[in-house]
Amino acid sequence: MILETYKPEETFELGMKLGTEAEAGEVYCLNGDLGVGKTVFTQGFAKGLNILEPVNSPTFTIVQQYEEGRLPLYHFDVYRIGDVSEMDEIGYEDCFYGEGVCLIEWSDLIEEILPDHVIKVKIEKDLEKGFDYRRITVTGKA
Repeated sequence: MILETYKPEETFELGMKLGTEAEAGEVYCLNGDLGVGKTVFTQGFAKGLNILEPVNSPTFTIVQQYEEGRLPLYHFDVYRIGDVSEMDEIGYEDCFYGEGVCLIEWSDLIEEILPDHVIKVKIEKDLEKGFDYRRITVTGKA
């Protein structure tokens, strides 16, 4: 599925739609350059899970857990990870194979430990189509 958004609110709404449809045990791999809208997408995704508390990128903590929604959300940002073994220290398997939903920013950095089936979300800019234009490609979702 390829979608185009022209303002941050539309990227938020797409995230919210996917969050509403999310099921326990799913792992969403969210990739795109810095400043492309991964956090906006994630905030919408969390709202789709009925998570009401503020959602920010867990850049310095690697994972942020939100338990009060329809399903628990485990939001990873692995941009600053030095080695994939650091994921063992935070107990990633409990999140990846638990009862919640995982959303992993920069997942290509830890590809070797990802489950066999993931849902990939790639967000890309195209400044020729406008500053807020985003092309969002979702693969692996039935």
